[in-house]
Amino acid sequence: MAKRFEVGDHVSWNSEAGRVSGTIIAIHTSDFDYKGYVHHASEGDPQYEIKSDRTDHIAAHRGSVLDYA
Repeated sequence: MAKRFEVGDHVSWNSEAGRVSGTIIAIHTSDFDYKGYVHHASEGDPQYEIKSDRTDHIAAHRGSVLDYA
């Protein structure tokens, strides 16, 4: 089971550029369009929008790839 996070939680994840951290700004529990791609999400497997600490980049990830920073 994936970890559950809340808006405002500080998290980190691996990216092509190495370890990245940021703050959760939204939680999606149904499919949503992001950057031209449909991300699949559900109540049981939500996706999180995260604003990077170092840039203005917004990423969308499942809880299974996130850790508390």
